[in-house]
Amino acid sequence: MANTLGMYRTVKRLGIPDSNIILMLADDVACNARNHFPGTVFANADRKLDLYGDNIEVDYRGYEVTVENFIRLLTGRVSPTLPRSKRLLTDARSNVFVYMTGHGGAEFLKFQDNEEISAFDIADAFEQMWQKRRYNELFFMVDTCQANTMYTKFYSPNILATGSSELKENSYSHHNDADIGVAVIDSFTHYILQYMEGQNSTSKTTLQDLFATYDPVRIKSHAGVRSDLYHRPLDQVRITDFLGAVSKVDVLPLDY
Repeated sequence: MANTLGMYRTVKRLGIPDSNIILMLADDVACNARNHFPGTVFANADRKLDLYGDNIEVDYRGYEVTVENFIRLLTGRVSPTLPRSKRLLTDARSNVFVYMTGHGGAEFLKFQDNEEISAFDIADAFEQMWQKRRYNELFFMVDTCQANTMYTKFYSPNILATGSSELKENSYSHHNDADIGVAVIDSFTHYILQYMEGQNSTSKTTLQDLFATYDPVRIKSHAGVRSDLYHRPLDQVRITDFLGAVSKVDVLPLDY
């Protein structure tokens, strides 16, 4: 949850409104009996910033966070009665940022230990999005063990992808909170969010600049980038094209 809420806070700070964000959370931490600080989620052991504050809008939580709902959300195959706030209302002009995090392995990611989504499932969903003109460009980011395998099956155009670790490689937490007794954020996401703290909605920083900060010594795994499906040079793609206050951007942070 801290990974996802940290990313959610960052894109909101850079100007993307909740109306353009769909937030999916397992939402099993804030009120967990092991959490010594009920109703809060922190990404740092100093607990200076509560990511689970008053200014969050969770669109899918708990039992709603399923593989089926995620695929339906991406492809637009939803019930006519589903509220607009739970729909991905994108079109052929939209840049879409999809962030996923949780427990996973080679070409799969778990949804709350109940089911799994495969790299093939996501690839096919993105292809349906492209065929139905639901995005212009798509930026996919995933933080899990063997994360880079999650984008190996992509075959649709205009997709840029990045992940936290290679095949047969774990992704590791950044640090623990001794009072809570668990890791509070993962290294890959921690350093991305740390870098993003130096950006604002008018920044000219590019995605190439962001990717150049990937340090396997600090991250403790080998983060990867896949750009062969993407048509623009990365040194010409501003971070704010996906994570900032651009009217055509929709964001989909996820937690499992």
